[in-house]
Amino acid sequence: MSGHSKWATIKRAKGKTDAARGKVFTKIGREIAVAVKLGGGDPSTNSKLRDVISKAKAANMPNDNIQRSIKKASGELGNINYESISYEGYGVNGVAVIVETLTDNKNRTASDVRHIFDKCGGSMGTNGCVSYLFDTKGVILIEKKSGMDDDEMMMTAIDSGADDFNVSDGLYEITTLPSALSQVREALESKGFVLAGAEVEKIPANTVDLSGADLEKFTRMLDMFDDNDDVQDVFHNANLPDEGDDE
Repeated sequence: MSGHSKWATIKRAKGKTDAARGKVFTKIGREIAVAVKLGGGDPSTNSKLRDVISKAKAANMPNDNIQRSIKKASGELGNINYESISYEGYGVNGVAVIVETLTDNKNRTASDVRHIFDKCGGSMGTNGCVSYLFDTKGVILIEKKSGMDDDEMMMTAIDSGADDFNVSDGLYEITTLPSALSQVREALESKGFVLAGAEVEKIPANTVDLSGADLEKFTRMLDMFDDNDDVQDVFHNANLPDEGDDE
């Protein structure tokens, strides 16, 4: 995906060390906690929880971990309140960056996010300073397997309620309205498709090329955000090389 390289991110996540996977599971656990808080611990009546469970499975999170997270959120951890806060700013060479967080201490998180921007040659801005450069879409990814027909897949996606469909790098990328993501995801899963990802994404209208030292600084920024437990996702308009090519 232009400016976000989501498939590269997924491939990199699958190859991570156990410690790094544990960090990913911790972040998904927070999303589960928020979903349970909003709609209860029964996925059959909580569409947001179903969405997060689908995300957890795409990240290879074991079912035992998922169920444990739901039970914790329903029980003793139910009193922990995570607040969703987005930060906007600029990376090197004016790259637009949106950082989405779930935090139980917004002062700590704001300080951490600002520090990462500053440390990597960027700057944190005000709300709205770059969000206008992005469109918000539901994005579903399905890995193209041998024998799958592109035209058939496109018709299946459109019939399921998708807005658009693209094939790239061995991947079907299906876009929806944010409000239709759950419906389309469930329709595709009911037809037996295994999803590589299904999330609301911010898609940049234009991208910025980076190379050399600028690319190194920006990649370091993304790694630092990735290492921060409060940061759930980062969207940007840098046109990065596919980090999954050498795996």
